[in-house]
Amino acid sequence: MAELRLDQLTKRYAGGVSVVQGVDLHVRSGEFVVLVGASGCGKSTTLRMIAGLEEPSGGRVLIDGHDITGLPPAERGVAMVFQSYALYPHMTVEQNMGFGLKMAGMPREQVAARVRQAATTLQLQTMLARRPRELSGGQRQRVAIGRAIVREPKVFLFDEPLSNLDAALRTQMRADLAALHQRLNATVVYVTHDQVEAMTLGSRIAVFNAGRIEQIGAPMDLYERPGTRYVAGFLGSPRMNFLPAAAGAALGVAPPPGAAEIGVRPEHLSWGHGDGLPVTLQRVEHLGDVALLHARSDIDGEVLVVKSALAPTRLPAPQTALALRADARRAVFFDATGHALPA
Repeated sequence: MAELRLDQLTKRYAGGVSVVQGVDLHVRSGEFVVLVGASGCGKSTTLRMIAGLEEPSGGRVLIDGHDITGLPPAERGVAMVFQSYALYPHMTVEQNMGFGLKMAGMPREQVAARVRQAATTLQLQTMLARRPRELSGGQRQRVAIGRAIVREPKVFLFDEPLSNLDAALRTQMRADLAALHQRLNATVVYVTHDQVEAMTLGSRIAVFNAGRIEQIGAPMDLYERPGTRYVAGFLGSPRMNFLPAAAGAALGVAPPPGAAEIGVRPEHLSWGHGDGLPVTLQRVEHLGDVALLHARSDIDGEVLVVKSALAPTRLPAPQTALALRADARRAVFFDATGHALPA
């Protein structure tokens, strides 16, 4: 375990294009921090600078208080797991996992012991003689993780490791990674664009926007109390509904002074008839346990999404006139600059 700090970490490319702009981040020892954001926001570049695969234009990377900014990747005490498995096809699982240690000159017996221990942790002990072509995608990713574990790094770095897996495997691997983190009590920095991974895996989430950290905090803190409209819209599926602040009165929520917009999550809207924001139902998506109602506002034409738990036979038909109300305790107001206003 180790503490990681980023101090005003910056990356500029030729022509003065800044992709990471003065990022400050403190990852506590044993913490699992997830970096999320849209493509091109700087999260993967930040991870690569921690790993030593990209040279910063400014700022520092520190592990346990030691400045490692100028060290080569092999001397940083970090191990990185990539989106691609990057396994040697002609080597067995055991050889793939131990290759880095072998190249570093570690004695054969010690390499074998570390590989066996990692294989047991990852439930790969019966597959050590197999080659990558004989493994499923999830098993290959576990081998890639095992290759990182045997190095016994101070900090684990993950760059979208589950993006090549199908939905069922991603779900299983999320559970496996969470369990692995608990067993190892490791310090982890994990990059993803998948907000479900971020919400389920992270001790804290750092939301990146245009090369900066827009907000950082515990998953449910960010979900329920977003600091900006960007964070509110990025976290959550379906995304938060945004309306002019004046619509708050119709929804049953009095807008505060200085409010320009109101944000309401789909599960915090209810539908009915009579008082409320007038809408016309456009379509219904049935997801099994819940349904998503897509309704167009009769006031400004904005399409809103309502999450409903009612059975399909009790849901209204398309083109039905409805009235929406919001849970006033869960609505969020934003000023003209996109910052959340105090409740």
